[in-house]
Amino acid sequence: MPDQTTGDEETNVAKTNADERDCSEPTDGEVGELPEAVVDAAERLTRLARDAVDENEAAAYRDRRGELLGEHEFTSRIREEDETLVLHPEEWMDGDTVRVERIDDTDRAYEISLTGADVDGDWDAVEKHNSELVAAVEAEYGTAHAANARVFADFMGNHYVRRADTASRDEIQEFLTEYYPRNAWPSKKQESVVRESIERVFEVADADVPEF
Repeated sequence: MPDQTTGDEETNVAKTNADERDCSEPTDGEVGELPEAVVDAAERLTRLARDAVDENEAAAYRDRRGELLGEHEFTSRIREEDETLVLHPEEWMDGDTVRVERIDDTDRAYEISLTGADVDGDWDAVEKHNSELVAAVEAEYGTAHAANARVFADFMGNHYVRRADTASRDEIQEFLTEYYPRNAWPSKKQESVVRESIERVFEVADADVPEF
């Protein structure tokens, strides 16, 4: 009997690759610096790797991140002490070590927190983004899903100052088991479709849905 898990992993990674197919397109920015789409993709792939069900799936996401960054002569590392994804030029490296004397301009590096309230940081910008997702869910899927999407957006925005479509598996579980029962006051219709509503949020954002 075929290994269904392996097939699902290949499908997930293939979808991620398709979603990010335009990330390496040339931009008008300075040569060697990262387009916003690549920074976003690197963050998303890092979160997918951290949430992966096994090491093979995680490695596939990390490899894809490396390929995307490599196209722009960048690389990445996780600063474990504060759980921060750091993206910086490959030329700063000597093997697996960052050589301080090679760092010409620290502003060329990108730091993305993977936990806590500083992942997106700007509440107004996060709320604007999340409200647009809720509106898109309503336009595409109706009021019940939109009501759930609004509660989910409030959870991610107020608790984590994060875009709803960057939620991890653990954050979604926290929302479903703790926040939603205590704060949503949903109708029976809303409650019956809440898991689907979360998937709709990711779909309208064209982002990969963590398994939950």
